[in-house]
Amino acid sequence: MVLPRTQEENARQRALTYFQRAGIYLTKDEMDSLKAVDFGLGRLEEIGLERVVYVKTGRCCAKEMILFPGQTCPEHIHLPFEAEPGKEETFRCRWGKVYLYVPGKPVQKPQAKIPEDLRQYFTVWHEIVLTPGGQYTLAPNTLHWFQGGPDGAVVSEFSTNNRDEADIYSNPEISMAPRRN
Repeated sequence: MVLPRTQEENARQRALTYFQRAGIYLTKDEMDSLKAVDFGLGRLEEIGLERVVYVKTGRCCAKEMILFPGQTCPEHIHLPFEAEPGKEETFRCRWGKVYLYVPGKPVQKPQAKIPEDLRQYFTVWHEIVLTPGGQYTLAPNTLHWFQGGPDGAVVSEFSTNNRDEADIYSNPEISMAPRRN
């Protein structure tokens, strides 16, 4: 499934309003580079995110992500790659609320809502709730996923080397290959 250009542009414009709410200034080049990512599923409002990458070098990466209400970045892991142990990343909530799920004792009543037809692809249920100023660091090789709260969220990510193409998703239908209509 290909994300229609109009849907991507609407998501981009909507994401820019979230940056304004969070008081995050983007340059024109950053605004132009803002991407809506649907992970190849064609269900952007449920499974997706919007992001702008500030820095991506061979050693580190910094980006901002927007999650609309209930929008989910699907379960995935950053495995070791060549001589590297895998991506270490820190999420910091700038605005709104984000539900982050990692291995550990599952929460009894998770706040995130997953579409029933995709539930099998979400296996870690230890819940960490991040609100503005809250942050959490994931060790390399840690299975995780996250979802925007009732109002959505703006989340900064700071990480070691970023190789999206090497990420492994629990859902085998997910693709990070860029595609356009």
